[in-house]
Amino acid sequence: MDSSAVPPEIAASLVKRFQDYSAWRADVAARIVAFRRWLHENELADAQTELRVGQLLERLDEDKLTIAFVAEFSRGKSELINAIFFADYGRRLLPSSSGRTTMCPTELAWDPSGPPAIHLLPIETRATNATTSEFKRFPDEWEVVPLDVSDARSLVEAFQQVRATKRVPIEEAKHYGLFVQHDTSQSAGFAADGMVEIPRWRHAIINFPHPLLEQGLVILDTPGLNAIGTEPELTLNLLPNAHAVLFVLAVDTGVSKTDAEVWREYLATTPRPQKGRYVVVNKIDTIWDGLRSEEEIDAEVDRQMQFVGDVLGVPAEQVLAVSAQKGLVAKITEDERLLGRSRLPVLERTLSSQLIPSKQAIVRDTTRREIVDLLLNTRSILEARLTGVLEQLADLRALRGRNLGVVEEMMRKVRAEKEEFERGLARFQATRGVFSQLTNTLFTHLGMDALSDEAKRTLRSMSRARITPRLRAAMQGYFDGVRGKMERAGDVIAEIQTMMQAMYRKFAAEHGLRLAAPQPFSLLRFQKQFDRVERTFQVQFDTVYTMLTNEQLTLTHRFFETCASQVRRIYQYANREAEAWLRAIMSPMETQVREHQMQLRRRLESIKRIHQATDTLEDRVAELEQVETTLMHQLDTIHYLAAEIERVLDAEDTLAARAA
Repeated sequence: MDSSAVPPEIAASLVKRFQDYSAWRADVAARIVAFRRWLHENELADAQTELRVGQLLERLDEDKLTIAFVAEFSRGKSELINAIFFADYGRRLLPSSSGRTTMCPTELAWDPSGPPAIHLLPIETRATNATTSEFKRFPDEWEVVPLDVSDARSLVEAFQQVRATKRVPIEEAKHYGLFVQHDTSQSAGFAADGMVEIPRWRHAIINFPHPLLEQGLVILDTPGLNAIGTEPELTLNLLPNAHAVLFVLAVDTGVSKTDAEVWREYLATTPRPQKGRYVVVNKIDTIWDGLRSEEEIDAEVDRQMQFVGDVLGVPAEQVLAVSAQKGLVAKITEDERLLGRSRLPVLERTLSSQLIPSKQAIVRDTTRREIVDLLLNTRSILEARLTGVLEQLADLRALRGRNLGVVEEMMRKVRAEKEEFERGLARFQATRGVFSQLTNTLFTHLGMDALSDEAKRTLRSMSRARITPRLRAAMQGYFDGVRGKMERAGDVIAEIQTMMQAMYRKFAAEHGLRLAAPQPFSLLRFQKQFDRVERTFQVQFDTVYTMLTNEQLTLTHRFFETCASQVRRIYQYANREAEAWLRAIMSPMETQVREHQMQLRRRLESIKRIHQATDTLEDRVAELEQVETTLMHQLDTIHYLAAEIERVLDAEDTLAARAA
């Protein structure tokens, strides 16, 4: 492989691709805003539709793409982040030097509601069972360092905060879960005076207005691998939810035993290869010895990549090699040949061609499902109104030249049809009652209070357990209880869906309502997320805590609390999705029933008016013909809006076509 042959424009492909994705997302949102505006202008927006459109736009606006970097110290992880994202600053923005530079998990993102700043959570908060996510709701718990984004030098100095440490007594370090006496890697900072060096901060959030961060990119920089086993938030939340994880090794160190354990236990959590999980072999410039040709060096790098892939069980396309340091230098000095040799463009091309399209496909599918349903509901309303107008016109045109007896007979038929529909409406109200009962039952199983009580009972049982089997039984009882709740909730959802399908069919057949099949819904996605949390916790319990010392018991409690927090988050999402589904499944039925009832009333009133004054017949026909024209125009417009939204959703990315 001639690495220097990589086109130089590929170096910017990740940045360009993400910008294209953000522009696409904004374009989709603009079309949805236009749809909402049209609904208001034509008096077609009800409270449910407005709520659903608002939630859809909110999801698009808050959409994030998280890339996590994981490595032992001195593997060049921070340098790689600098090379990919921050070379435009002409210097190293994140601390990058020999030894440990990132001492705590660090998130780089942009929230326009706050000023540029570094938010630092003190390490002392590890003495509590509260998770980092919970502390994010309490800004006063964090120390804040303002950022001057106009001065690159001051930015570099401010970013040094993430590497701050402090010396504390061993007992205090144990209390935080940061020191295990017999672990030589953690005992490295032990001093004769009984003090040990630990990170000053538990977590850092850098609110930074970088162009990519402004568009929704989140960069997660993790500390050394030892921290992964002691910070539950990383193991159970941040890493599993990242869209891409770059596991950074180094040519000169190879795959250490710790590297292999962390990859298998925390990153490759399923038997099959996972999308978005990459192994990056860094520092390939260390074998540029000047005694071998570039072809020989490339062959050696390829052998190293093959070896790493075999050891970790990673497909060849998910193993990449780079020189982050040379790539950064090449970008700053605009040295295209050096950039090609660094292989950094290959990594960026891989991320841009695999990661972003995958993320875009997910957003496209979820957006399409929601907006298509909203468009269909609106179209159904318009078609129902048009059907009602056409029926009224047919009635009135049939009355031309007829006597009052014919008018009275037609009025009788419409009144009978209205009475029949109202009897059906009574059945619908009865179904609504059953629907409400099932909804209450569903949210009993998905209830947040019951879930919280289950976690508290488990923690009490864990506190009383001093031997491994009892501790395991307490935790397994929690997982079994939660799984049972989700399974029962799934049964209720299936019952609701069956009932509504029958009601949809019945009203369509008996009253001619235009109703598509109700949206399907399943808790399978949330069950799989729950299974992942349980599996991660069990691996943690089995592999790390083979002996229950006091500090390990404290850490086990902290891991369980983080695990329970993740389950609560899954339940919150499941509640939100279930509520949206229940609204979506009932709203079209209610709207159609209301429209049909209104059309029957209008037909009856029109015939009554004609009965009372036959000279109003032609005026009423002309009025309805104008309404028909308006409705036809509205249907044409909804077809156009739907086509425009589809066109934007399916818009081809020219960069994607070129990369392919």
